[in-house]
Amino acid sequence: MGQAAGGQDGGVAGGDPWDEAGRRYLAGHEGTARGRVRAHLLHRQLTAHLPPGPCRVVDVGGGAGPQAVLLARDGHEVTLVDSSPAMLARAAARLATEPAAVAARVRLVEATGQAAPGELGGERFGAVLCHGVLPYLDEPGPLLNALGELAGPGGWVSVLAKNAAAMAMRPGLAGDWAGALARFGTEREVNALGLPTRGDRVEDLAAALARRGVAPRAWYGVRLFTEAWPPDHPIPRAGDPVLEVEWEASRRDPYRRLSRLFHLLGQRPGPLANQPAAPRR
Repeated sequence: MGQAAGGQDGGVAGGDPWDEAGRRYLAGHEGTARGRVRAHLLHRQLTAHLPPGPCRVVDVGGGAGPQAVLLARDGHEVTLVDSSPAMLARAAARLATEPAAVAARVRLVEATGQAAPGELGGERFGAVLCHGVLPYLDEPGPLLNALGELAGPGGWVSVLAKNAAAMAMRPGLAGDWAGALARFGTEREVNALGLPTRGDRVEDLAAALARRGVAPRAWYGVRLFTEAWPPDHPIPRAGDPVLEVEWEASRRDPYRRLSRLFHLLGQRPGPLANQPAAPRR
């Protein structure tokens, strides 16, 4: 989900503005077949670029921790940053169901993405994740600045964004022709949570990272053939052919350019430093 619907900068004063949105997201997306396809693809795409040994990772806007837990299971040390206390509580509940060694590799920090470099005391990481946050930001520049600051020499920056070039695909696949027509030529829509969102373009976001000293290295599509699956569609299991089909589509043109989301990975110059130092929750 990301920092926005699980803790976006700004919101309603006097409470956690993303508590209810986060609850609906977890029930209606993250735990569904489409949500699992997204998590599977992101993890496979990301781990294709991370170093084989343990890496220190920060997940900015990590919400309830779906990506953080997968990486911790792989042995990485993960700092999950989110500004929503409710989403951090859900992440803690998820970690409580994991083996102790996995849970010990995840640290939870309450902070906005923009404030993360300061809140983390200038720490630098081998991988900086920011998945599903940009669609909720009208001006992503300050957050992109923070992501660049968090990446150490040789560090990776992993950003998941809504694909502005394919906004009509979801309603079109669902047979909503009026909805599809309305999305041609626009980069904005109201999502299933009832929240306004916007899309980015791969080339524009790659250029924005490059201006911050993060060289674009690879990009993937995320979800094409499964985008119109309803919330009650059976969840695919490991080895299901649909996961391989989505994997192949994610890394080939023209398919990746038609995907609902895109996953951009960039890297800071320099050799990646040794990365022990386990986080503490």
